[in-house]
Amino acid sequence: MRLLWSPKSPYVRKVMVCAHELDLTARLELVRAVAAMLKPNPDIMANNPLSKIPTLILPDGSSLFDSVVICEYLNDLAKGNLFPSPGAVKFQALRWNALGDGLLDALILWRNEREREQPLPTLLSAFELKTRACLVELESDAVRLQQAAFSIGHVALACALGYIDYRFEKLRWREAAPQLAAWHAAVSERASFKATEPFDG
Repeated sequence: MRLLWSPKSPYVRKVMVCAHELDLTARLELVRAVAAMLKPNPDIMANNPLSKIPTLILPDGSSLFDSVVICEYLNDLAKGNLFPSPGAVKFQALRWNALGDGLLDALILWRNEREREQPLPTLLSAFELKTRACLVELESDAVRLQQAAFSIGHVALACALGYIDYRFEKLRWREAAPQLAAWHAAVSERASFKATEPFDG
């Protein structure tokens, strides 16, 4: 299997964390790809018309996207337990995954806007407001995160918080969310997160 990949993408990191947790990294061929919002990449679009990464190309030539679809495919392939069985636990994990992905969406749009020559203050304020609201919500969920079995929800949230550290260091989110910070520190000690820390290059 070939994974269109970048070491900077938090969505790619989600897939790679799952691959490490499921002991599937040896089955992935990592293919470096650059996905920019304003510059669609024809090489990516040959397998994903949205020109986004991660994209997983299967042995039969078909492709899977986006990150949560790839993660669930890998989980099924390895007969893993990152996606809980039907019931309340499943929907809690999916809710956390949705919150993590939504937070990442806001963060990436925020970063793109602030790098424009003339960013719109109203947009910057809106993205910061959404980000801080997510952190308040997650701080209230910190104990449940600590108690719940490790799942796709934990992967998504930890990758989102890691992206804040990578691109929004000045946000200093830990000051307002100490219990969440403690959970993130603990989950970041897992080998899967240590092996997938983002880097430039």
